[in-house]
Amino acid sequence: MLRIAGVTLAGGAVAGCSAAPGSDDDSADNDGDGNDATPTDAGDGGSENGGEQWVETSTVEMNDQLAFAPKRIRVSTGTTVTWENVGNVGHTVTAYEDSVPDGAAYFASGGFDSQSAASDGYSNGEGNVSGDGTYEHTFETTGTYEYYCIPHEMNGMVGFVEVV
Repeated sequence: MLRIAGVTLAGGAVAGCSAAPGSDDDSADNDGDGNDATPTDAGDGGSENGGEQWVETSTVEMNDQLAFAPKRIRVSTGTTVTWENVGNVGHTVTAYEDSVPDGAAYFASGGFDSQSAASDGYSNGEGNVSGDGTYEHTFETTGTYEYYCIPHEMNGMVGFVEVV
C-alpha cells in the first residue's frame, strides 16, 4: 500500500527528487553502470534483471547519484552490512516489509520496527543518514531482502540483500 501511496504523492511531495525533465522512464540508470533494475526484480542475476550480478560484500555506498552501490549484495548469515553515505544528499535504508523473510527482523535506519513507522518517522525528520553517516544491520535469517530510500524511491533508489 505504501508503494502505491508513494506514487500518488511523488508529484509534489518529493521536490527535487524526480527524474530529469522530459524523462518518463522510472527505470533510470541511477549509478551509470547501465544495469539498474526495477524494485520488483530480485532475481538471481542474469537476463531477468538486466544482467546484474550479486556482489559478495558487506558494505553498500549511498551516493549523490541517488543509488545504492552495489545494488545487489550477497552475504552469509550473521553478517553485519554497513550502508555508508559517501555523498552530501541524505538517504534512508528502509526494508520493504513484505520482502522480509518469515522470522527475520525488520530493518530501517532510525531503528524503526515497521515500514509505516519508518515512513512516519522520516516525515518527522528521523531515520535520515546524512553525508559521511552510516547505518548497520546484522542479517540472521536466510532469504532475499528488498529495501529502498524513502525520499528517492521514485528515482529507483532500491537495493537487495541476499542472505545465504
